Amino acid sequence: MPTITDVEITDVRFPTSLDADGSDAMNVDADYSAVYVVLRTDDESADLAGHGLTFTIGRGTDVVALAARHQAERLVGRDVDELAADMGAVYRDLTADSQLRWLGPEKGVVHLSLAAVLNAAWDLAARRAGKPLWRLLADMTPEQLVDVADLRYLSDALTRDEALGILRAAAPGKAARIAELERRGYPAYTTSAGWLGYDDAKLRRLCTEAVEEGYRHVKLKVGASLDDDRRRLGIAREAVGPDTTLMIDANQVWDVPEAIEWVNALSGFDLLWIEEPTSPDDVLGHAAVREAVAPVRVATGEHSHNRVMFKQLFQARAIDYCQLDTGRLASINEIVAVLLLAAKFGVPVCPHAGGVGLCEMVQHVAVLDHVAVSGSLDGRIAEFVDHLHEHFTDPCVATDAGEGVGYVLPTAPGYSTRMRPESVARFRFPDGEYWASERAGAAT
Repeated sequence: MPTITDVEITDVRFPTSLDADGSDAMNVDADYSAVYVVLRTDDESADLAGHGLTFTIGRGTDVVALAARHQAERLVGRDVDELAADMGAVYRDLTADSQLRWLGPEKGVVHLSLAAVLNAAWDLAARRAGKPLWRLLADMTPEQLVDVADLRYLSDALTRDEALGILRAAAPGKAARIAELERRGYPAYTTSAGWLGYDDAKLRRLCTEAVEEGYRHVKLKVGASLDDDRRRLGIAREAVGPDTTLMIDANQVWDVPEAIEWVNALSGFDLLWIEEPTSPDDVLGHAAVREAVAPVRVATGEHSHNRVMFKQLFQARAIDYCQLDTGRLASINEIVAVLLLAAKFGVPVCPHAGGVGLCEMVQHVAVLDHVAVSGSLDGRIAEFVDHLHEHFTDPCVATDAGEGVGYVLPTAPGYSTRMRPESVARFRFPDGEYWASERAGAAT
């Protein structure tokens, strides 16, 4: 029986700020980064290990890495097969550390680090089973999958019996839905064209290329200047034409009245949604924005730090689209709970992605939702950003199979989270080859 023998935790940072990739109204100089966790085992013949991460944007990644070490070391000595047989118990064990919970609870640095560790554990379980993670989960019975989900603090909105009913209702059509995704992929939209730091010429070129590649949905960053937003949206709408859907993302930069005024001023560009119009913790603020900017819809979730926040957003009817994040929620155990809540309240899940490894993980979650939970693609599109995939051994692929760009169904075992060793060596912070040379250059 294989056993977890060691944990490796690495602060990996990529210099994306040099080209303004990832730039928005709140984050102007993001260096896309990750806390990368590897759970090593004694099964050397199969090279069996679990790989997981959470997404950060530069400074402070080392703080998350330290928290992850405190959590991951609790898995050393665990039997892999016992771990994989009851991932709900693994989740409960790691979240039961009262001293670390005091630093959260279930939010902030401690929750980001827990996501990285549990993502590695889920990757290990899927690799041990020889299945892509979405398939491992979709093959579970409704009873097994509901036992994975963390339903604590949710019973006023979703009971266990209701969750089982949702999963049982979706079970009969699994095979047909998988076949559909194998044919067309999971629908995707792009943000790669619309980073706020791109000049007008680059914006126009990338929007034109996105349509040529088959994208039917394009998202732009907004919120720094209303005049600039009007100009940039005019360029984008001209480039993509009237039949391509545009969305905008403010990355939490506005107060509620400002959000309402700003979005209404831009509504003439025929927008599907405004993403993160205000503080991610302001449930009632989102509800007020949603009522005031219709028919533009409201999307949020990448900074909603746990399932309880989503419960309140759903209960208050504050959002039209749920944008859960695979590096912020506590991995699959909490994600399944949010998928079930979204299904109960009839809110489409359109996961946030784009950062290091997020697209790789998001494809598994989006597929799971369609195949085993919601059973629907109505109103559902997953974010795709064409950055940094070359650093993964099983990178996600998005292509146009004739019905718009979609994620190709993952087939390799695991969570698609294994990074290439040479990438880790080069971009490890602060002593990787890239960062060491940068410091040496700055010193001279």
